[in-house]
Amino acid sequence: MLSPAPTSKVDPKLARGTCLGIETPPAPKKPYVRLTLSNTQYDLHLAPVGTVACEVGKRILGTIRGEARRVDTVNMGGRYIEPVIGRPRRVQGTVIAVDAPANTLVVDAGAPVHLVLTAPGQRADRFAIGALVSCDVHEGATFTQAGRD
Repeated sequence: MLSPAPTSKVDPKLARGTCLGIETPPAPKKPYVRLTLSNTQYDLHLAPVGTVACEVGKRILGTIRGEARRVDTVNMGGRYIEPVIGRPRRVQGTVIAVDAPANTLVVDAGAPVHLVLTAPGQRADRFAIGALVSCDVHEGATFTQAGRD
């Protein structure tokens, strides 16, 4: 069942979701935070950065970060993170912020995702705010908690 989205305002660069738990798989796999987004069936698996204190079923705020293989501007499509369940492998959405010194884009893909550009020769300052972009994401996307919602 989908839960309604909260209506209070937060920084548009912060992801707002509901904690589904912190999983600790057997070695050599690393622990991960399970995060769902309002009005979606997403179950994102993200490596925690620092301490992530979340109670199952409680809302949480934080930053989702990943490394983009190559970012392309596309002409059509929607905002999404693939796959719906698991670690993010592909992201598509609109650019909402550009950090040229850090070579990072913040992309609204249903949730804001901070993407570090890793393809040779790609620079964040070459992408316009509002551009629809798409990319594959390296393994190891992270979640840094910013608070509780």
